[in-house]
Amino acid sequence: MDRTAQARRAADAVVRRSYGKLVAFLAAAMHDVAAAEDALSEAFAAALADWPRNGCPANPEAWLLTVARRKGIDRFRQHRNGEAAALQLRILAEIEESAVTEGDDAAIPDRRLALLFACAHPAIDTGIRAPLMLQAVLGLDAKAIAAAFLASPEAMGKRLGRAKQKIRQAGIPFVVPTRDELAGRLDGVLEAVYAAFAEGWSDPGGTDAIRRDLTAEALFLARLVVELLPQEPEALGLLACMLHAEARRAARRTAAGDYVPLAEQDVARWDAAMIDEAEALLLRASRLGRIGRYQLEAALQSAHVERCRSGRTDWAPEVQLYDALLALCDSPVVALNRALAIAELKGSEAALEIMDALAADGRLVDYQPYWAARAALLARTHAYRDARHAFDVAIGLAGDPAVRRFLQDRQAALPR
Repeated sequence: MDRTAQARRAADAVVRRSYGKLVAFLAAAMHDVAAAEDALSEAFAAALADWPRNGCPANPEAWLLTVARRKGIDRFRQHRNGEAAALQLRILAEIEESAVTEGDDAAIPDRRLALLFACAHPAIDTGIRAPLMLQAVLGLDAKAIAAAFLASPEAMGKRLGRAKQKIRQAGIPFVVPTRDELAGRLDGVLEAVYAAFAEGWSDPGGTDAIRRDLTAEALFLARLVVELLPQEPEALGLLACMLHAEARRAARRTAAGDYVPLAEQDVARWDAAMIDEAEALLLRASRLGRIGRYQLEAALQSAHVERCRSGRTDWAPEVQLYDALLALCDSPVVALNRALAIAELKGSEAALEIMDALAADGRLVDYQPYWAARAALLARTHAYRDARHAFDVAIGLAGDPAVRRFLQDRQAALPR
């Protein structure tokens, strides 16, 4: 591998690992998320130009931060004036270089949690808070965020730009809010962490480095929130839900890399210690007496685990949990999953009636799991022609090659 390729790999690795930490640190000084992102992008470009000639520095994270800080100072001098800009320039200039050049990444303060709560400030529209956190703290692009929230990339990009402008104009502070302010911002933070985890979860084989890092990052952030708010049941519930899902990662693929649905997974390959931790967290949450979305999602995960381990065939507990969850959040994805549980409890025809009603929701038009589930249910009712069409749509929407092969095999097995 030539030096340019080595430099790119090194820079990519640092940015993947430290993007949120560096953006959060810079944004706290600049009071401007977009400017921090731009400064880090310029530092990344500088690394690609410098490292092939001079080699990767001993502390690449500190090198990127130092360059980004200088780029930020240059940007403020060129584009801003006045007392507020002068103050921010002084803050940027006074960042102690000794704190970022001693070869210790831990010397750079981790401000990610503060940035998460800044993005959840009441001045930011509720609907854009979680997407903003995904971009600012975790580095996801507008296309990936739009897919996670069933929106168009163009609309999402515009909304993200307006939200960052609002942070700058309103002078929103990059600090963890006081205890009495936390509750009002917690929902947005938890939603962003969960969406990040779900994005990483879409790569069960761990072959995509960015998505693999997202899963670990989301778990880290969830633990931070639990540490900050140990008596908040929804924070406990979210971490429990994520741990339950992560515990099954090894069982989601065969040794050959083929997709394995939940009902067919080898429970011996599940991480028992992770499941035990999730159960303990869920028990702690239940004792606090305030039920919420993430506790219900964790309870559903727990019910799936118990059913698969015990061989239980009664789906009534899952349907009851989905009913409660749907009453809390009017989500088409929750409604879809409830329909699948109904199929096991009352039959495929009952589930298809629900799915026919869901078809009117435009957010599911390009949602691959909807079409895969519809195809499977139609096949059960011997509506093979319609099932083939639904499989065609699901296969076309499947981004994961293993899932695509799985769907193709199921389609090929349909009677002619």
